Amino acid sequence: MSARSKARKRALDILYEAEMRGEPALALLADRAAQASPPVSPYAAELVRGVQAHSEAIDELLSAYSQGWVLDRMPAVDRNILRIGAYELLWRADVPDPVAISEAVVLAGDLSTDSSSAFVNGLLARLLEIKPTLDLDSSPAAEPDLAPGSELAESDLVPESDPAAEPDPAAEADPVPEA
Repeated sequence: MSARSKARKRALDILYEAEMRGEPALALLADRAAQASPPVSPYAAELVRGVQAHSEAIDELLSAYSQGWVLDRMPAVDRNILRIGAYELLWRADVPDPVAISEAVVLAGDLSTDSSSAFVNGLLARLLEIKPTLDLDSSPAAEPDLAPGSELAESDLVPESDPAAEPDPAAEADPVPEA
């Protein structure tokens, strides 16, 4: 298992535990990093922080594109695997899209139900299809460099685009060919 695969598993452990305990994930990350048993790699911490920084947008996308599933009714393991996969797929330029999906599918196959791998694969593949149409801010400023345990302010979150907003017809019009 690669170092990044281990980091994904460790990030999943922290996100899952935080959800099950009803604790803030960043506070739990700080506790686990301080305990260092097992250690929390820098990439695992980046994943937890990134998922938290983009949690509203991630959950909105997962809810919108998971056919037949409400986010709250998904198994908690699947929900958090999807959050990590969506974060890597949409906000981590250093992770190739197929790797983000494949790693999430492997985690689901190892840790969840028999049908989870196919579900995770299908949902992340759908997000990959629509990725070019999404208004995502992937600049470093969009991913706050938080010290473990620091809280996210509302201003740290990426502003969401309004899906109900009307498109600008002038921007979509075909250019008029010159005679």
